[in-house]
This record gives sequence, structure tokens and C-alpha cells, in this order.
Amino acid sequence: MRLSNNLMYQSSLNSILNNQQNVSKAQEQVNTQKRVLTASDDPAAASRALQYTDRIQSNEQYSKNITMLNSRLNIEEGALENIKSALERAHTLTIQSGNGVYSAADREGLAEEIKALQSTVLDLMNSKTEDGKYIFSGYQDNTQTYSLDSSTGLYVYGGDQGQHMIKIAEGVDIKSSDNGFDAFEKVDARLDVVSNDGVVSGGITSSKVYVTEQGQFDTFHKQNYNPDPAAAAGANTINVITTAGSPNTYQIEQAGTILATGNINDSVIKFAGMEISVTPVATGQIDITLEAPKKENVLNSMSELIAGLTNPALTEEEFEQVIADSLVQISNAKNNVSLTQAGLGGRINTAEKVLQSNTDLDINNKSARSDLVDIDITEAITELTKQETALQASQATFGRLANLSLFDYL
Repeated sequence: MRLSNNLMYQSSLNSILNNQQNVSKAQEQVNTQKRVLTASDDPAAASRALQYTDRIQSNEQYSKNITMLNSRLNIEEGALENIKSALERAHTLTIQSGNGVYSAADREGLAEEIKALQSTVLDLMNSKTEDGKYIFSGYQDNTQTYSLDSSTGLYVYGGDQGQHMIKIAEGVDIKSSDNGFDAFEKVDARLDVVSNDGVVSGGITSSKVYVTEQGQFDTFHKQNYNPDPAAAAGANTINVITTAGSPNTYQIEQAGTILATGNINDSVIKFAGMEISVTPVATGQIDITLEAPKKENVLNSMSELIAGLTNPALTEEEFEQVIADSLVQISNAKNNVSLTQAGLGGRINTAEKVLQSNTDLDINNKSARSDLVDIDITEAITELTKQETALQASQATFGRLANLSLFDYL
């Protein structure tokens, strides 16, 4: 076979170029420490590596979400803890204010401290996230959570019942905050009667009704209050029927059912935690209506307490009712905050566990991707050396072929 000079030159050139390309690829593999530089190097491995890359990027976003979640939950936890501390102090002051030896000036001093605590609680309920959003306003997080309605003198909730969620893993969404409706509005007020003045008839001219044993009354109220809007008129009215004689007697009924009977002692009837005064003791009737259960936010409860402490016109019995209302409602508010904290703590623990799980998953994904596309550095350096040697051989061979001439043999 006859070989022309052009064919030898072209063949040597192609060999050099191929070897240069191989050296370049081997050098890039060493520099990047990647075995698969383009999809054509290993289509199957490149495809699977892209899937692992997507998972790794998703995990990175989940980690950012968890950081944001923890930040918001920690801010909320701090606010709730401080609210609870303020309510505990308010509860202590309320107990102190019931001390019968306190003067009007003493009560004024307690009222001032409770005002300061109320202001603190209001500020904490209006806490914001790091980006200026109101924590407890639900979806209405650009609206102040609580504000004073000057027309009614009541503190009103400005948010809604929405709950922001943050996705921290595939299929795992966690509340990033609690709305104020659940945390502060769903607080049971003290169960009571509609009016401390009983509706009298017959020979009775007046009657005062006060709840003095709250636990007994709560049990009675829960057993006997009819919440059905379609209930017959008077379904929640207690009828105290008195009969003058020797002795003076009473019979207590509700909707025709006899609940109790007994003798009237010292013009007072004690029943189900209530003390019912009878003036005068005569044959007649006293009607008492059970108040419907209601909710009250603690800011308004504290306002009522402050008003009671600064109102010298209240009788001792009326003031005791103010104290009783405040003790129950502040205690219930504190308990509701504690329940909210418990749920918050559970979410923080869940976020921590999910973060650990995401970290483990991220390590596994990166390891699997590395197995697919990364290269053993020793093997890569060996391959680079081999390709460089091949290139040097090609270049040396080309130099010798280029110098061949028939005149050298003549």
C-alpha cells in the first residue's frame, strides 16, 4: 500500500489533536474532580445526578424555611412567656386587692401597677416578626392585633383566625404563628348570674344574689344551663319560691323541676354556691337567670379590675364580685397562654427533628450524587499522566515522520 506524505501528516495531526483533547478532558476532570463533565459522558449517571441535585436544592430551601420558622417561633415563645409572667403578677395583685384592710389609696396603687401590666401585655400581644408583621394577627398580619375602641372603651382583636404555614419537608407544613383569636380571645369568662338583683314578686321587696362558691356554682351551671337558642322562655331561670311561717321555707325550681327545699336562716338562702338574700322574709318568689357562658380577652378583664379598684362607690359585695371575675378570667387567660406555649413547644421540637432528618437526607443525596459523577483523584491523575505520555509520543512520532526523505538514502 502506498502512503502519501499528506496521509501521514493528516494521520499524525489527528492523533495529536485527539491526544490533546484527551489531555484537556483529563485535566478538567482533575481540576473539577468530576468524572461526568457532560451528559454525553454518561447519560444515565448524568440524569440520576440531576435528580439528586434537585433534591439537594429542595433540602437547602427547606433548611432556610426552618431557620425562618425557628426565628418566628422563638419570637412568639418569648412574647408568650412574658405575657404569662405579666398575668401571673396581675393575678397576685388581684388576690392582694381582696385584702379587707386595704384603703382606697392602697387600691389606687394596685390599679396603677395593673395598668402598667396591661400596657405591657398589650405591647406583647402586638409583637412583630423580624420583617415587621404582626405575629398574632393571623392572615391580617399587616393589621395591629389589638387596639382600644375609644367609643366602647374595649380592646378589640383586629386580626382573623388564619394560620400561616411554612413547608419544612416534603409533606410537612408547620404553623409559623398562633392567631390572637385562639390564644387570647378563647378565654372563658367567669360563670355568673345575669344580675345580682333578683326579680322579686309577692311579699318580697328586694333580693341580692351573689356567687360565693365558684366551684359549686360552675358545676351547677354546666349541669343546668340550656344553650339551645330554641329553648323555651325561662329555661335558664331559677325560681326561688318562699313561704312565710314557722319555720320560713323555700323551694327552688327550674322549668317546673324541684331542685331543692329547705328553711330560710337569717334571711339568706344558700344554694349551688349562691347566696340569695330575702328582704323581707315573706311569701313570694325570686327569679334568678343564669348568664350564658361567654369569652373575654384579658385586656378587658384587666380594665374591669382597674375600674373596680378605683371606684369607691362599690359596696363590699360588688367589689368582691369584681375580684372574683378578675381572678377567674386572669387565671383562665394565663392557662390559655400556657396551652398555646405547649403547642408552640411541640412545633419547635418537630422542626428540630425535621432539620436533623433533612441533614441526614442531604448527606445521603450528596454521597449518592458523588458516587455517580465524582472521580477518584488518584485514578484521575493516573489517567492525566497516561494521556500526557500519549500526547508526547504522538508529537515525537510526528517529528520523526516529518523528517523522512528519500534523499537520506541516496
